[in-house]
Amino acid sequence: MKKSLFSLAILSLFLLMSGCGDVTGQSSAAKPEPVAVATKQETAAEAGHATRKLEQGTKVNLIVNKTVIPATLNNTKSAKELISRLPYEVRLNKYSHDYCGVMEKPLSYDKSDVHNGWLNGDIDFATDGNYFTILYKDEDISKQFGFQVNMGVINAPLSVMDTLPQEINMRIELAK
Repeated sequence: MKKSLFSLAILSLFLLMSGCGDVTGQSSAAKPEPVAVATKQETAAEAGHATRKLEQGTKVNLIVNKTVIPATLNNTKSAKELISRLPYEVRLNKYSHDYCGVMEKPLSYDKSDVHNGWLNGDIDFATDGNYFTILYKDEDISKQFGFQVNMGVINAPLSVMDTLPQEINMRIELAK
């Protein structure tokens, strides 16, 4: 009995630390008409923009209902594979520092790109659970979380993430 309770406690701790629940993603060609656009109207310091800056990369939009969040994907193997799947839809849940969801089919990645932690505003693929994540808080404590592959950053005030519902369907598509 004690062994079962201990195993249950360890499993619960693991799920809590992973930051992600079990959700699915799928490719979708359906395109609802977005209206609101998250824009850069304040300085990065005032608005709480992403810490990491990407000067080059592939511009995409992350669309949740009528909210459009501009983002840039980098040139990692994982990001390139995600781009090849666009438009792509994934179901995400909000956690303490991110939105996270399981991708239906895992992304390939270079082992040299896997690291611990993130910078606020990062778009990552977590290899330990095929998680697509948008990490927008708590970079100062993020080194405890491993298996991260950075794929890009959001190009909007990080506060836009706090305006989204607990559970979302996010469509990722090339910016026009």
